[in-house]
Amino acid sequence: MDRLDCDRMFVTVLETGSFSAAALRLGTSSSQASKLVSKLEQQLGVQLFKRSTRALSPTDVGRSYYERVKNLLDAFETLDASVRESATTPTGRLKISAPGSFGTAVLSQVLVAFARRYPLIELDVSFSDRAVNIVDEGFDMAIRIGNLSDSSLVARKLGDVHVRIAASPIYLEQFGTPQHWRDMAQHQCIIDTNFRDPWHWPFVSGDGSNEIVTMPVRGRLRFANTEACLQAVMAGLGIARLPGFIATPALQQGDIVRLLDNFDTPPLGLFVVYPPARHLAHRARLLIDFLVSHFTHFPPVGFLP
Repeated sequence: MDRLDCDRMFVTVLETGSFSAAALRLGTSSSQASKLVSKLEQQLGVQLFKRSTRALSPTDVGRSYYERVKNLLDAFETLDASVRESATTPTGRLKISAPGSFGTAVLSQVLVAFARRYPLIELDVSFSDRAVNIVDEGFDMAIRIGNLSDSSLVARKLGDVHVRIAASPIYLEQFGTPQHWRDMAQHQCIIDTNFRDPWHWPFVSGDGSNEIVTMPVRGRLRFANTEACLQAVMAGLGIARLPGFIATPALQQGDIVRLLDNFDTPPLGLFVVYPPARHLAHRARLLIDFLVSHFTHFPPVGFLP
């Protein structure tokens, strides 16, 4: 009798409460279930169950052994599944959520490269700035930008998204160029409501302490879309804070001008988040590793300081 068979039967008996129920789950007979558990007790030299004609209950030693061996069996099954999946061509469907502007400007290119490498994996991607409920809405994973709230989700960091404070030459000619973060109180700002606190812009204080200060701002234009904010900036309607992957092309073309270079804006973390799972699907693990590798070795424009 294989030791793993004995351990599996013991765990199943404890979880189902009887030899007959455990035998039914594992596709064997009640007598065989009893033999496997007895064999395990002989090997360990301890009694794992208290047996009577009316009840079956684990001993203290049995309960302690269950808590340890269950984790070992789970780890073994995870390894077994991983090896079997890696030996075959990855297939199946992945449902992914990502922020709209980031998705179209950056992530779509990465996903296309992934799709080329794994032609049998299906990608179902939703580009939306709404923070979806991954578990309830059936997503395998989501891309999130910013500081993550405490949750039961697993998060892997992909990199940092740097933020630029910018305005158009037209606006600066008319209203002047702010020299200090405090000067922002005198300017019209274009508000991206996708930021966690859109009405307070963070800066490194600039006094040598590296303290993060927040500056209240005002503005008549509010957009829940980064690209709309960029269009308003280019039209000379105010100053905006823009993620680097949106701002950099316009900065390079001279359509907008970067401001307050001496006062850094803290970067935003870029994460892939997914539900904790004993058996993470091989296709999901492949995509997560692909994203980590890509953003580590090929950071997009606007991800560098």
